[in-house]
Amino acid sequence: MTSLHDFSAKAIDGQEVDLASYDGQVVLVVNTASKCGFTPQYQGLQELHEKYGDQGFAVLGFPCDQFAHQEPDGEDEIAAFCQRNYGVTFPMFAKVDVNGDDAHPLWQWLRGEQGGLLGGKIKWNFTKFLVGRDGAVIDRFAPATKPEKLVVDIEKALG
Repeated sequence: MTSLHDFSAKAIDGQEVDLASYDGQVVLVVNTASKCGFTPQYQGLQELHEKYGDQGFAVLGFPCDQFAHQEPDGEDEIAAFCQRNYGVTFPMFAKVDVNGDDAHPLWQWLRGEQGGLLGGKIKWNFTKFLVGRDGAVIDRFAPATKPEKLVVDIEKALG
């Protein structure tokens, strides 16, 4: 696997999504959680989605419960929470593991492409990977990096 476009993932509604459908788009892949100190970042992610969506940009949210049990709910509850509290309309996916033997293959690949400070592990919720139109990882951003701080990188990737 050498590109985002080589993977598929289950959407939050249970439908399988071929990530090749994002070919030609700039994508921000984020592991999310509903009960985290960084959860308000959903608002900033949604704003990026709205601002740049018509230019070929997408945010992909992957709920994860591997960090202090901060995403304990099922997919229906997660989707309702995101819509009700943050008006999320960007694609959300089924809960995944991002670390360990059961990590989703997409997240294994992302970690391999941009290892970060922990030798490839995801540190916490809201770790972000910016992926170019060609499906290659451009950069990795820490959980504390607010979505609005990514504007320059997103605009550069959009060309």
